[in-house]
Amino acid sequence: MEEEQTVQEENNLASVSEECQVTCWGCGLRLILATYSPAFKCGWCGAITQSDLDPRKADSRCFSQWRRVRDRFFVLILMFFILFIISAGVWAVYPIIFSISTFCGIFHITLTAGLSIATIFTFFMAAFRSPGTPPTVIWGSYPIVNKNDLNDYTLCVYCSRPKPPRAHHCRSCKMCVMDMDHHCPFIGNCVGAANHLAFILFLISVVISCTYVTIMAVYSGYHVWPPLDLSDLGTTVSVHSVNVTRLLKVIFEALARSTLLLSARGLILVYLAFAGFAVEIGISVLLWQQLSYIYDGVTYVNSISSTNVGYTERGWKNLVQFFGCPYSIKRLFLFRGFGNWFKSQDGGDSSSKTA
Repeated sequence: MEEEQTVQEENNLASVSEECQVTCWGCGLRLILATYSPAFKCGWCGAITQSDLDPRKADSRCFSQWRRVRDRFFVLILMFFILFIISAGVWAVYPIIFSISTFCGIFHITLTAGLSIATIFTFFMAAFRSPGTPPTVIWGSYPIVNKNDLNDYTLCVYCSRPKPPRAHHCRSCKMCVMDMDHHCPFIGNCVGAANHLAFILFLISVVISCTYVTIMAVYSGYHVWPPLDLSDLGTTVSVHSVNVTRLLKVIFEALARSTLLLSARGLILVYLAFAGFAVEIGISVLLWQQLSYIYDGVTYVNSISSTNVGYTERGWKNLVQFFGCPYSIKRLFLFRGFGNWFKSQDGGDSSSKTA
């Protein structure tokens, strides 16, 4: 009786072991789990296996092809807009600037050339530079994979390759990207570890360029705008009272009548002023969002993910390190307040501050 009970217990243990026995994709070791779990971490190589993932690759090819066509269309539209703004600005603004002063004309055309080169260069760096691929690692074989070599790695179901914890797969680019922030259709590329700085510099150059275009378009438009017919303004403004509604209506009607008398150069200046101001507002919001993520030490993908874990502590040092400034930049701040403020951001000991 005892022998039959022992045999039955061994069979039960064997069945339980067989049900909970899994294989680690990182090192190939067969592991026995106490209970079934949809995800587990290997105690040897540290790889994380998610057994409940369903790699749905059937629609990935059609999906990525459609996105490539969309990205190329947006890239062409953006390049056309940049070249149009540059060409139209030179054609419409600089005859007026040179008519005022030759020195001002040379100064402003030099500034335009610098901003144009910076914008186009940073755009190409962000669009055509690889966003950063994960390093190639050895996996799948226990004798070769050392202990904790694949710590917190997961297996990408699309690439069928190890994916580091700071990488995400982009189905548009069909690759895993290190420190992926987002996929931008206007540059036709992902924003990752290798081109994130170029993307931020592109946004900064666009904001500065659009601000410059708006100011110069308004300034030049003021010199070529037809004179306003304000003959009806006398009935609106009296000694005792001012009808604000009537005043605005008269001014608006005078502007509308003068707009019909504008030349082609004047119409281009109106478009440049409104387009530059609109793009400046939109890109400024995007730039502020990007800088806030860098300040917090996260990316956009991590900010919306379920884990939402930052890579570093939040603080100004993240911005300093992101832009490649040397850590000794704090020495440039000669005032005591700035120095102590940076030390507090870096987590330094308050007792080490100089009196």
